[in-house]
Amino acid sequence: MQLQEIPRVKNITKEDFLARYVKPQKPVVIQELTKEWSAYEKWHFDYIDKIAGDRVVPLYDDRPVSHEDGFNEPHARMKMGEYIRLLETTSTNYRIFLYNLMKEVPSLQEDFEWPQIGLRLVKQLPMLFFGGENSRVFMHFDIDYSNILHFHFHGKKQCIILPPDQSKYMYKIPHSLISREDIDFDNPDYDKWPALKHAKGYIANLEHGEMLYMPEGYWHYMKYLSPGFSMSLRAFPRQPMNLAKAAYNVLIMRHFDNFMRKRKGQAWIDYKNEQAVIRTHKELGIPV
Repeated sequence: MQLQEIPRVKNITKEDFLARYVKPQKPVVIQELTKEWSAYEKWHFDYIDKIAGDRVVPLYDDRPVSHEDGFNEPHARMKMGEYIRLLETTSTNYRIFLYNLMKEVPSLQEDFEWPQIGLRLVKQLPMLFFGGENSRVFMHFDIDYSNILHFHFHGKKQCIILPPDQSKYMYKIPHSLISREDIDFDNPDYDKWPALKHAKGYIANLEHGEMLYMPEGYWHYMKYLSPGFSMSLRAFPRQPMNLAKAAYNVLIMRHFDNFMRKRKGQAWIDYKNEQAVIRTHKELGIPV
């Protein structure tokens, strides 16, 4: 894969952010956007444990998708305090993924400010993500094609992202939002996955308080270099075509996929995995 470093700025005006990154749909890391937030000083594991330790949270690991799993169905549940102690004391693949902890603990919303940088953010959907050292979030793009402001706290996180026009190289699973789950995006096997050699994208390592802007529909693969957590703020897609794709994904695609899992079981998952290779190689003229 051909990856270049994501540009970094300390701060940026609304006008420059819109002109240089949102309109051309290019990513950027803003390093000091959170410096004046209470969260910059407070958002560490001990604080989350103190105010939310008794909340039961959904956990996900890196097991392959099974026909027995519902769409985004968690693999386990645990109290937040127990989970934080697990992160601090051992290596674990368990992650918190797309969890609206803000709804469960409203006081968290007092710790950050809604950035005034030109995006109309959806204030009902601030989501938190947690992970242990070397835990990974599979390569995917978001169901709603949102523009995403992704803030990281307590630790370091590596982000690999690719524009939507690179989908033809990504071994996308049909009727889904993910790549083949058996691809190691830390060390891709180009003999097995030759299309990936042509994929062009971006990479960045986020540290405490830094924010990554991911334009709408971007593929992303996240790896926690140390235990930590992140918050995503979202703005609906600005491009009409992406808004239509988001509506299709939410209203039709996910329900069809769940129906087929129940009807055909593992055969449906196996079929989709096979088709990801067949369709990718056929489009690019690669012998199957």
